[in-house]
Amino acid sequence: MGDIVDEESKSLPSKENFSEWYNEVLMTAQVMDVRYPVKGLYVWYPFGFSIRKKVYNLLRSLMDVDHQECYFPMLIPKTELLKESEHIKGFEDEVYWVTHGGLTPLEIPLALRPTSETAIYPMYKLWIRSHADLPLKLYQIVNTFRYETKQTRPLIRLREITSFKEAHTAHATWEDAERQVQEAIGIYSDFFTKLAIPFIICKRPDWDKFPGADYTMAFDTLMPNGRTLQIGTVHHLGTRFARTFEIMYEDAKGERQYVNQTCYGISERCIAAVIGIHGDNKGLVLPPNASPTQVVIIPIVFKSGGAEILDACKKVRAILNEAGIATVLDDSSERPGAKYYKWEMKGVPFRIEIGPRDLKSNSVMLVRRDGVKESLPMDGLPSAISGRLMDFQAELLKRASESMWSRIKDCSTLDEARSQIESGVARLAWCGEKACGLEMENATGGKLLGEPQGMTGGGACPVCGKPAGRVVLVARSY
Repeated sequence: MGDIVDEESKSLPSKENFSEWYNEVLMTAQVMDVRYPVKGLYVWYPFGFSIRKKVYNLLRSLMDVDHQECYFPMLIPKTELLKESEHIKGFEDEVYWVTHGGLTPLEIPLALRPTSETAIYPMYKLWIRSHADLPLKLYQIVNTFRYETKQTRPLIRLREITSFKEAHTAHATWEDAERQVQEAIGIYSDFFTKLAIPFIICKRPDWDKFPGADYTMAFDTLMPNGRTLQIGTVHHLGTRFARTFEIMYEDAKGERQYVNQTCYGISERCIAAVIGIHGDNKGLVLPPNASPTQVVIIPIVFKSGGAEILDACKKVRAILNEAGIATVLDDSSERPGAKYYKWEMKGVPFRIEIGPRDLKSNSVMLVRRDGVKESLPMDGLPSAISGRLMDFQAELLKRASESMWSRIKDCSTLDEARSQIESGVARLAWCGEKACGLEMENATGGKLLGEPQGMTGGGACPVCGKPAGRVVLVARSY
C-alpha cells in the first residue's frame, strides 16, 4: 500500500517549481478548473467551493459581531462611476462596460463593479440623515470585475473576483473613522491568524494607496517563491467620497456635517495563501479552521470481519460529528492506498484507520497530514482529536511564521535589496521622499510595500544618503 501512495503522489510537480505546482494542485485537488473559455475567469469545483464556504463563514462570524451583511447591484451607471475623478482614474483601464440591453444601445452605459464605492454611496446619501444613524457598518460578499491585462492566475489575479468581501462604514468624525480602521485591522488579523497565514501590515506609500483614500493599510504575506501577496486592505477615506456623493448628517447642534468613511476588503487571495503557504508535494495541507473535512475515516478490511469494522467506523464518525468535528467515512471500494492519496491531496488534517488489530484493542490509528502517527483509545476520542486539531492548527501557523520572518532581511544598499528580493523581502531605511521610494522600486525591480507596522529602524537612505528615521519593505509581488 505504501508503494501505491508513492507511485500515485508523483502526479504533482515539486513545490520548488511553485507556479507549476500551484496550477496543478488546483486542478488535481479539484479546487478550481482553469479551462473556462474566457481568460481570467475560473470555475469553482464543489470541493473548492466547500473550502470557500468554510473560510468565508469564518470571516462572516467575525464581521457579524458589529457589521450587517447586505447586497448592492453589480451594475453601476457611468454617471455615478465618473463622479469621483481620482477614484475612477485608478480603475479606468480595468472597467467592463455594458453598452446594450439586447440589441438596444443604452442611454447611459453601465459598468460591472470594479469595486462598489460608487454603487453604495448614492444609497448612503439617502439613508444617513442624523448623527443617530452613525456609525453605519455594512459589508457584502460579491463578485467584482476588472479587465486585468497582466498574466492572470487562479485566485490571485483575476478578471472576475468571485468572493470579494468589502465593508463600507460611515462615522461622525475623522477620528471615529480612524478607530474603525484599527478595528478592521484587528478583525483581519484575527481572520488570517485563524487561517494560519502569517502577515505583515504596511502603510502603503501615497502613490500606491487606494484611489481617493486618505491612506491605505495593507496586509501582505510571503509565498514560497519569494513573492508577496496582498491579502487584505483597509482604507481611511476621510470625507472625499462624502463630498462627492453629498453624504451628510445633522449633528447634535443641528448643523450639517459630512460623514467620514472607511472601506476594507478581502478576496479569495486568502484561499490562495492557505494553499500556497501550507501545501506540499502530496497536495493541499489545510489548517483545521479552513478544512471542510477535518477527519476522514478509512476502514482497513481484509477477507473477513468487514461488517464489524465498518460498524466501528460508522460509530466513530457519529461521535466525532456530534462533537463538532467535521468527519467523513470513506467506505468506497478503492484500495486504502488510493484513499490515502486522494485525501492527502485534498489536505484533510487527519485520517483515522480502523482495522482488525485496532478493533481488538478498542483503539484507532490516527495519522496527521504530515505523516505523524499514533494509536488512540476509543474512549475519550473526541476530546483527544479536538486537542490534536488545535495543536496542528498552531503548528502550521508557527512553521509558516518562522518561514516568513526568516526571509525578511535588512539591506543597506540597493544592490543588496535587489539580491534579497529574489527569495524574500528587503527592509531598507527610507528618508520619506517619494523620489527615493520610486528609485528603490526602479533599482531593485520590486515594489515598495510601505512602512511596516511595529517595525522601527534608522540608518541612511540608500538612495540619497540622508539620515532616515523610518524603514520600508521592498519585495517582488503578485
